[in-house]
Amino acid sequence: MKKTAQTPILFLDFDGTISQRDVTDVILEQYADGKWQAAETAWRGGRIGSRACLSEQMSLVQATRSQLHALLEAIELDEGLATLLDLCQTRNVTAHIISDGFDYCIKRILARRVNGRRSAIHSVCASHLDLNRRPWRTEFPFFRQSCAHGCATCKPAVMRLLNPTNAPAIFVGDGLSDRYAAECADLVFAKNDLASYCRDNSIEHIEYTTLSEVEKQIEAWMIARVFRRDEDAREDLSISG
Repeated sequence: MKKTAQTPILFLDFDGTISQRDVTDVILEQYADGKWQAAETAWRGGRIGSRACLSEQMSLVQATRSQLHALLEAIELDEGLATLLDLCQTRNVTAHIISDGFDYCIKRILARRVNGRRSAIHSVCASHLDLNRRPWRTEFPFFRQSCAHGCATCKPAVMRLLNPTNAPAIFVGDGLSDRYAAECADLVFAKNDLASYCRDNSIEHIEYTTLSEVEKQIEAWMIARVFRRDEDAREDLSISG
């Protein structure tokens, strides 16, 4: 007997994927000592992991809570996020945000921008930012000690944790911090640095510009999987008859 196709799980990066700009970069560009760029270069060159990079960079930030809030207010989101979350609600697709970025920023932005669709996002797994200390303190609740890459958020580990039934995993991302997630997903949507990484490493992916395109592709993919399941069922009946 054919196995019934499982409903997929959607994993979304935040910075540069849901948000139009990388929130951490915006904070650093406006409120950090210029030394933050050295850590960025070291991370991009593979000399340090994103966990060490973010710890060093955020220690250089000099901003008040109100300044941060004003900056977050100006962050624009991909206009296609609304239709993508609508699809998740209609199709009962569980959506999770997994990000190297900071939970405080992500949750504050989403609270003001997605309105009633917030319930479609089941969890936000990201780095933690404590604003009650100076300099701001960073913590990384979603990394594994055994992570060979030193990631701020070990995205493959989080994806396994949130997908205990091994349902098809869809990942949507844009940057180098998403490369390990792309390697373990069943369906990958990529743009910018992630798309280049996928091309260079022969990782099958669909290139996109906006989340509206992702929503349409996922809808078509899910319909095709249902149609394929129905075809299999008819074949089984034909054989048994």
